[in-house]
Amino acid sequence: MAKFIGAHVSASGGVFNAPLNAKALNAKAFALFTKNQRQWNAKDLETDVIDKFKRNLEDSGILPKHVLPHDSYLINLGHPEAEKLAKSRDAFIDELERCKLLGLDRLNFHPGSHLKQVDEDTCLDTIAESINIALDKTSDVIAVIENTAGQGSNLGWKFEHLGHIIDKVEDKSRIGICIDTCHMFTAGYDIRTKEAYDITMAQFESIVGFKYLQGMHINDSKPDLGSHVDRHHSIGEGKIGLDAFRFIMNDDRIDDIPMVLETIDDTIWKQEIELLYSLVD
Repeated sequence: MAKFIGAHVSASGGVFNAPLNAKALNAKAFALFTKNQRQWNAKDLETDVIDKFKRNLEDSGILPKHVLPHDSYLINLGHPEAEKLAKSRDAFIDELERCKLLGLDRLNFHPGSHLKQVDEDTCLDTIAESINIALDKTSDVIAVIENTAGQGSNLGWKFEHLGHIIDKVEDKSRIGICIDTCHMFTAGYDIRTKEAYDITMAQFESIVGFKYLQGMHINDSKPDLGSHVDRHHSIGEGKIGLDAFRFIMNDDRIDDIPMVLETIDDTIWKQEIELLYSLVD
């Protein structure tokens, strides 16, 4: 049983600081933004910055495959307006290229939103087309779709949405899924009891497939089951509760991927990482 737990750490001052921040938590995995997530443009990664990142990553003992970079929140690969869709596609390609330069093999992203301008299937097809374009223009980095809570017009909250996108992606070797536990729960998938967990994960296996699981965000939830509200909580403090995380930590289908905390109190991340490891039977 090989679990790799960490947190979404700060890259403030330069991406090369992220591995140092992860190491300080005794993390075996981490997530980061490779650029400011609330701006469209960023200066290119310079050679010395890339080299420093790779040195610090090696020094941390964390493998590149246990790092889960996250793209900009501005990107909407399903945007119904042509100009804004093109802008999102260009930005997504840039994000994939940044990951490759850093020697990282996956990029986590939110699938997209229809903004109540087109129907779900049209938007899902646009997202898949966006991914195909981006994969065609890049190499080596896996596009990892994150399930959403289904707030507003965001798609990707149903396993069927994820399955639909994967089905339309041409290069299956470069598409994956990141399950966010809070999002999954508030989207209506219960994992609080062993029976509920087994049912939900069986649905995931049949509709999407564990072979596509490339990462997890490990978060408890402030809102209730099926509320479609995205508010994370500390592990064991929210509506999901501790048992679900015990099931996850003892599920060997979830081995050897980055498992990343995005819980609300970063001052206890180190303790939360220890707590999660303590749940392994």
